Amino acid sequence: MTTPVTRPVTPVGRLTVLYDADCPLCVHLRHWLLRQRQLVPLDLVPAGSAQARRMFPALDHTATLREITVVGDRGQLYRESAAWIVCLWALAEHRPKAHWLATPAGQPFARAAVLTAARWREALKGPAGDAGGPAPREADPTRNAPAGDGCATGRCEAPAPPG
Repeated sequence: MTTPVTRPVTPVGRLTVLYDADCPLCVHLRHWLLRQRQLVPLDLVPAGSAQARRMFPALDHTATLREITVVGDRGQLYRESAAWIVCLWALAEHRPKAHWLATPAGQPFARAAVLTAARWREALKGPAGDAGGPAPREADPTRNAPAGDGCATGRCEAPAPPG
């Protein structure tokens, strides 16, 4: 008789999503995530902020500004398409889709979504590497969205396509 092999399981009780607070698409997705019913609580923290640096001192914070990064409460680290999938997995209505996206059949779709978002972000930043707005600021997660951006009322609109 063989003994079944058990793999250690590290459950995820909470996820921290590091997002680019100076990216309109990222901010829109942040608001969208906050409106969803969460099976696993999501904490959304501006990437590269003092708060993120205090929470995760060993993390490459420059990289977190280039790509979505999600950190689990037990030290799990998700980047790129895995980060998007784990965000969807945390949401009640999107968990089945996350399970599918994690399969070999779904992974190309997850990767395509991440590449599309990255291209959109780059187009929004323009050739100078910024979004054409004011210099980056230290994001304060407790402050309200500036008036006129559509998010102060909780009704964020998707950013217009670049170009």
